[in-house]
Amino acid sequence: MSTKIALAGNPNCGKTTLFNALTGSNQYVGNWPGVTVEKKEGKLKGNKDVIIMDLPGIYSLSPYTLEEVVARNYLINERPDAIINIIDGTNIERNLYLTTQITELGIPVVIAVNMMDLVEKNGDKIDVKRLSKDLGCEVVEISALKGKGLKEAVEKAVKIAGKNTISAPVHRFDPEVEEALDKIEARLGDDIPQEQKRFFAIKLFERDDKISGLMKRVPNVEAIITAVEDSMDDDSESIITNERYNYISNIIGDCYKKKNKGQLSISDKIDKVVTNRFLALPIFALVMILVYYVSVTTVGSWATDWANDGVFGDGWHLFGIGTSQYEEAAGEYDVQAQKMDAFLEAAQAEGISTDAVTEALEAGEGEADESAVTAFEQAAAGVTTDAEITDEEGEVVETVPVTVNDFKEAAAAEEPDPANYGVWVPGIPVIIGDGLEAVGCADWLQSLILDGIVAGVGAVLGFVPQILVLFIFLAILEGCGYMARVAFIMDRIFRRFGLSGKSFIPMLIGSGCGVPGIMASRTIENERDRRMTIMTTTFVPCSAKMPIIAMFAGAIFGGAWWVAPSAYFIGIAAIVISGIMLKKTKMFAGDPAPFVIELPAYHMPTVVNVLRSMWERGWSFIKKAGTIILLSTVFIWFTSSFGMADGSFGMVEDMSDSILAAIGSALAWIFIPNGFGDWQSTVATVTGLVAKENVVGTFGILFKVGSEVAETDATLWTAVAAHYTALSAFSFMVFNLLCAPCFAAMGAIKREMNNAKWFWFAVGYQTGFAYVISLIIYRLGLLFTGGGFSVWTVIAIALLAGIIYLMARPYKESDTLNINMPAAKAKP
Repeated sequence: MSTKIALAGNPNCGKTTLFNALTGSNQYVGNWPGVTVEKKEGKLKGNKDVIIMDLPGIYSLSPYTLEEVVARNYLINERPDAIINIIDGTNIERNLYLTTQITELGIPVVIAVNMMDLVEKNGDKIDVKRLSKDLGCEVVEISALKGKGLKEAVEKAVKIAGKNTISAPVHRFDPEVEEALDKIEARLGDDIPQEQKRFFAIKLFERDDKISGLMKRVPNVEAIITAVEDSMDDDSESIITNERYNYISNIIGDCYKKKNKGQLSISDKIDKVVTNRFLALPIFALVMILVYYVSVTTVGSWATDWANDGVFGDGWHLFGIGTSQYEEAAGEYDVQAQKMDAFLEAAQAEGISTDAVTEALEAGEGEADESAVTAFEQAAAGVTTDAEITDEEGEVVETVPVTVNDFKEAAAAEEPDPANYGVWVPGIPVIIGDGLEAVGCADWLQSLILDGIVAGVGAVLGFVPQILVLFIFLAILEGCGYMARVAFIMDRIFRRFGLSGKSFIPMLIGSGCGVPGIMASRTIENERDRRMTIMTTTFVPCSAKMPIIAMFAGAIFGGAWWVAPSAYFIGIAAIVISGIMLKKTKMFAGDPAPFVIELPAYHMPTVVNVLRSMWERGWSFIKKAGTIILLSTVFIWFTSSFGMADGSFGMVEDMSDSILAAIGSALAWIFIPNGFGDWQSTVATVTGLVAKENVVGTFGILFKVGSEVAETDATLWTAVAAHYTALSAFSFMVFNLLCAPCFAAMGAIKREMNNAKWFWFAVGYQTGFAYVISLIIYRLGLLFTGGGFSVWTVIAIALLAGIIYLMARPYKESDTLNINMPAAKAKP
């Protein structure tokens, strides 16, 4: 029989860090049966017979949130063999509130006082022996971050679990309350185990409306409760809360000595700056700009360039050996090409035809028509011109004279092969292409594999390095405690627009993936706030949208640093605008729910935890590329490669004759006002509904980026740059960032809304809002860039005015609608 040990504690107490340290890679992550709260389970390192269950972070065992219900039901119904209750040593008083409830369950408990390194650093003292005596259970000092005391804590938990003893709480309340609890216990039936009767009695006394669901027979104890309430002049729940804190205060007085009582800690001093009313937002904006700048423009961009050009392109030089020599040779070849282009242009200006020689040169070595080249050289013998030699940035570095002899030299120059320099590792498309050629693979199958799967999936996976860099930064911000402050900061702003800071938590989670972000909305008690959060969470760019942002940033805007942060802040602005407008409708009217969050002390996150968080998020992205996107690219390849040509169905040479082109062309008119009314953009938008990464994968197939890279030097970015203007590209990007999310996220919306009408309203609002914003950006952008005035400009101005009016108009019915709103329960 295995031993089950549950980890319980407040949010941000270090519970997950402890869980990771105890289980290592022996973890299983899923959802609790019937709910979307994450379930983490793992086997203890070095002892596979010990199962560690990481319960959701909770403040109490009262059913205020779904997490608390899940944790309580597990502890009552499953009854683990022991509980390790992690408490934050720097905030011991509030953490002990949960402890007093856990010790009432009759399950053996070990208290692990975490962050003892910070306690000692602050000069504070915790008398562990005294604390153990006052709580009636084992107490161990640990530092989950530094790995101290963990072995002792888990060994004590395993030891007491093996004794099969029943623990009993040592704390007692006011005699009048205790008398009432004894009376309630006496009325409980045999279906409640003896060791749990005190817990159930307290919950019945508090009028916990969900505890009855765990009982076969619920006794009528209202008279007992009312008598105590009348005597103590308070409601029963507040009475128990006060009794618990009176007990905790006595414990704190006995065992906790604070060195600098009343003085600000280092975390408090930092918070005076980063949560300052005026500085908080600029600091947050600066942090996110820096994160996206490094992730998309610098380090992430370098890694992605290597992935796209190397792994999913021609190949790369191992450890950079031979790169400098190749670049030098390629530079010399480029100079010769510029000389040749300048001479051809000059010859054409003299009335000499260049068509035949151009065709001969493009045919390549061994296939060129030498007679056409010779005839041109004779005809242009007297032509001379000057060639402007430019660098990679297009800047002119020198001007040189060019004659027919220079043209001959340039025409004879061979493009350098990178494989001839240093240690060359061919890319995946090259390796697969060579392998298919070697086995004599059929043309259609080669096209499917290279033009479909490799081009589509490769175009998406090429952006994995950028996404991993982004996830590293987000993990660091979460691990050090800053993201908890961001939620607190955003509560101030969101509350002005009808949402609470609780709504920012799903949006923050949604920056990794929209599905868990939507699921996280379950922590919001207010139904109106929850629905609005579900509708707006996916406005924040998730990891799947990062390739779209990165592609356009590189292809259209030259890797400009501002593109990625602008996409993030456009998402935030969309949430704010939507919040203001929707809160002024009868469907969403009412005050936002109260917001309670723990602000943990700042600390350095461990490298292991950061890398683990990065990999868990990144792996889910990679798995999607290997499943949903793989199937999507096969479908896109088939519909883009087959169609009706010459009156019969079959493979088509011109993609504009394909099935996909027909579908896209039928829908393209919808997006003409927005600047991207061509069938390729339309198809990419539609396939993006399956998975947002498909937008990039679709472009990879439609623009033939993949198998032809080695032959034409075409890249995804240059192909996209030739297809869009800066304004139409930005309009396309904004629409795809804000419109209805992928199928998986839409499925989550449907489950969480639990109502077909609300689901379609949410998807319709997201898509309609995206279309309007995209239209306004494109049409007003044309107006300010000299693109002309049209009826669509008038419509865009009218829509903008409508949005401003909806945001500015007062809401007169709010007082009436708030009359029947239930009062929020105070939370300890």
